[in-house]
Amino acid sequence: MKIKCLKSNLQSALSIASKAVSSKTNMPILECIMIEVYADSIKLVANDLELGIETVLEGEVIEMGRIAIEAKIFMDIVRKMPDSEIYIETTSDYKTIIRCEKSKFTIASRSGDDFTELPEIEKEKSITVSQFTLREIIRETIFSISDNENNRMMTGELFQVKDGMLTVISLDGFRISLRNVKINDSTEEIKAIVPGKTLTDLSKIISGGVDDQVVIYFTDRHILFEFENTLVVSRLIEGDYFNIAQMFNITHETVITCRNKELLDCIDRASLLIKESDKKPIIMSAKDDNTMYLKCDTMMGSMNEELEIAKQGKEIIIGFNPHFLMDIMRVIEDEEIKLYMKDSKSPCIIKDDEGKYVYVVSPVNINAGAY
Repeated sequence: MKIKCLKSNLQSALSIASKAVSSKTNMPILECIMIEVYADSIKLVANDLELGIETVLEGEVIEMGRIAIEAKIFMDIVRKMPDSEIYIETTSDYKTIIRCEKSKFTIASRSGDDFTELPEIEKEKSITVSQFTLREIIRETIFSISDNENNRMMTGELFQVKDGMLTVISLDGFRISLRNVKINDSTEEIKAIVPGKTLTDLSKIISGGVDDQVVIYFTDRHILFEFENTLVVSRLIEGDYFNIAQMFNITHETVITCRNKELLDCIDRASLLIKESDKKPIIMSAKDDNTMYLKCDTMMGSMNEELEIAKQGKEIIIGFNPHFLMDIMRVIEDEEIKLYMKDSKSPCIIKDDEGKYVYVVSPVNINAGAY
């Protein structure tokens, strides 16, 4: 195998493929990136058996072949090379020679035949969305997945396609995020639980262009994202997702409308006094129709602030983890938001009138009589 390419092109392709390199494994081949060279293309492939990525490297093919190189040392070498053309060739005894200007490295590598190929995906069920839309959906939901592997279902997001709508849902036991996006594809109903790590890595790879498309293919066990010169294939989390429909139908007795940025800034200021380990809430008290009082009291100090609102319904005093609220408000682009609440012990729902997003956040138990 022998190729040449610009350092910038190689670095860009490596940064994409490396997302699927395993960092914790007892199988050394999973720590490698494979260079697969055909007559008309150069591909970089990585596969940790849960996530696999294939991307095309722009360069010149001199001699075909395939080789697996330990990803970390390969990326380190390329990063230190001059900004010039890089030549890569392999020998019959699986040595890889990397040249750039006056620099030359010779490193051990492995036969490409030892590398685990990406699974073949049947391209029968699919939808198409823009890269911008997909990245925004991930950004607006990924914060409410759980990192607790004891409940694997919560470490992923539900992708559901039905009646011309893509719905993405995530939850962590304290909050729920839901995003709806209209799609033009006419397909049968689809449900797939996609690992959060896959979506996080994917959001770092896609360009986010409004006119750049991503085709998403679904099978019973895998999901494939195809865009530009890259394929990202991931195992799905198996099982039935939580039945959370009833959580979105909680009756409310109070509706508070306020400016999103003003509430966000107020909670952000209060959080200066709250350590994560303290688990102290921010208290919201809405007793009249145009003012909400926010209070925070911790070992570090206290804060009181008033916020102009429009209230409909009953008075309410309720406490929240401030970080849970801020995560939600930071991804909402509407100038005004509406909070739907029943009482101090029932979840709060934040949603828009068009049904584009719905967020549910559980309150913190407080003694309402003390406020």
